[in-house]
Amino acid sequence: MKQAARKDKRAIREQQAEIGQEKSHRTIFQEYSEAFVVAVILAILIRALFVQAFKIPSSSMEPTLLVGDHILVNKLLYGIRIPFTDARWPQFVSPRRGDVIVFVYPDDRTKDFIKRVVAIGGDTVEIRNKKVILNGKEVNDPHAHFFDRMVRSGDMNPRDNMPPVTVPPGHLFVMGDNRDFSHDSRFWGFVPLEDVKGEAFLIYYSAQTFPGIRWDRVFDVIR
Repeated sequence: MKQAARKDKRAIREQQAEIGQEKSHRTIFQEYSEAFVVAVILAILIRALFVQAFKIPSSSMEPTLLVGDHILVNKLLYGIRIPFTDARWPQFVSPRRGDVIVFVYPDDRTKDFIKRVVAIGGDTVEIRNKKVILNGKEVNDPHAHFFDRMVRSGDMNPRDNMPPVTVPPGHLFVMGDNRDFSHDSRFWGFVPLEDVKGEAFLIYYSAQTFPGIRWDRVFDVIR
């Protein structure tokens, strides 16, 4: 009888140990699952409200940004657009001349473009023999680069010669730093402020072909 009782107690202890281990495994799985869900939610919130990553697909911003640069865009600086309105909150600053911005391409709203702000609402801008004339004065733009010596007349296209236009309130005139090979406001017009997604501020990774990492560009601040 005593031996049977001892066997019963041992079986109960083993069963309790197995139940404890099962609960422990469930607890660990639950903790990892909850941590994963929280991480996903935080990533979605950060992307939606604060910072978003983009990859540069074209040469229109060379040499500032190269094909294969991966950049971060500050979405909070200009404010988060409130749905169904044109209001932004909190709006610390408005886009300024010289800012490198990401925006919705007006001619195809499924695409995002990246360019530099050249003129803001109320400015009058003109292109004269590749030079930017802003409010009647020639702009000495250190970011502008030219790779084509030929100067095209305005009759051919507005790349090198564009008549004066005044930027409407609430809009921007933008251009690529690679002035000879950029499809920008000279060709398709102005960017509404509500279509601006944010300011590009950092290159966090750069490689045109893997694994050819351009280490000298990693963590470069975009100016």
